[in-house]
Amino acid sequence: MGCARMWTLPEATEVAKPNERRGKEAELAAIDCDSTKVGQKQDFRDTLQALDTHNAVQTLDKTIANLETELSAARTLQESFLNGSPVSQEYKASESTGRRKYLMVIGINTAFSSRKRRDSIRNTWMPQGEKRKKLEEEKGIIIRFVIGHSAISGGIVDRAIAAEDRKHGDFMRLDHVEGYLELSGKTKTYFATAVALWDANFYVKVDDDVHVNIATLGQILSKHISRPRVYTGCMKSGPVLSDKEVRYYEPEHWKFGDKYFRHATGQLYAISKDLATYISVNKHVLHKYVNEDVSLGAWFIGLDVEHIDDRRLCCGTPPDCEWKAQAGNTCAASFDWRCSGICNTVENIQGVHNKCGESEKALWTASF
Repeated sequence: MGCARMWTLPEATEVAKPNERRGKEAELAAIDCDSTKVGQKQDFRDTLQALDTHNAVQTLDKTIANLETELSAARTLQESFLNGSPVSQEYKASESTGRRKYLMVIGINTAFSSRKRRDSIRNTWMPQGEKRKKLEEEKGIIIRFVIGHSAISGGIVDRAIAAEDRKHGDFMRLDHVEGYLELSGKTKTYFATAVALWDANFYVKVDDDVHVNIATLGQILSKHISRPRVYTGCMKSGPVLSDKEVRYYEPEHWKFGDKYFRHATGQLYAISKDLATYISVNKHVLHKYVNEDVSLGAWFIGLDVEHIDDRRLCCGTPPDCEWKAQAGNTCAASFDWRCSGICNTVENIQGVHNKCGESEKALWTASF
């Protein structure tokens, strides 16, 4: 006789209905999803926090750089006041009108004996009088002849420069003793003084036997404004001159080996504000070599600097710059390599200007 089987039905609560099962699975999945979202939100918050920290560091770096600039400017001007340098008068004038932002400061390196060269520049590419003031106010471009003082301050050559400055008002006087073998020191003092006087994006050094197209130079430099440490010019290298009988002899030639490192040729180059500030802050410990362009390159060689080689900053005189202008590729600077400037510049710069100079309209309609 078979046994009758008895089945005990489970309670309704013990039966997992299909819909309920799916509901619980969905709840578990939702919990996992929520956990993932929480993790993603935490990652996002961590990313935002990292970005905030990065931005804070950048802001702090910028603040420190600005403070270094102000401190360096104060030191430079204090030295100027103590030494009775005429640069203090330029500073008073700039302070009275307030400190504004400029595109560039163009410092034209000149000597006591170069009056005719200065006049030839005034008659060609450098605006005069009210036009120069308009250039500063509307375009943010400062142009000055840069000169120091004689070994005997207040001597006849210093008085001649003072009289010329009263007539034209276009000098930047440095607390520096003039001398051919002192160009590296003059370059340091120029950048330190310029960054103290004017808050600009770029500081340009050019020789007084070079023709410059201001608008073209401004357009070239304005493209690099967003870059923090720019050093631009016509980059070159070459054999180190160890023969005492040759021009540009370098007494410390043994430090360089056989060839110089790549650096901008001295006829014209430009550096951004951060680099001018670096020179100003460290001017007392930056070593001076005989050749100022080599010195400048040496000061930057170990820094995080962007070297920009731009051949528009070193065109030849006509026909070279003339052909380029006709082709729509106007040069920013023109000179003769064989003369390290325009040969017989007083006689020839007007011809270079006539053939290679940009129109006056190009300057006043330029947008930087």
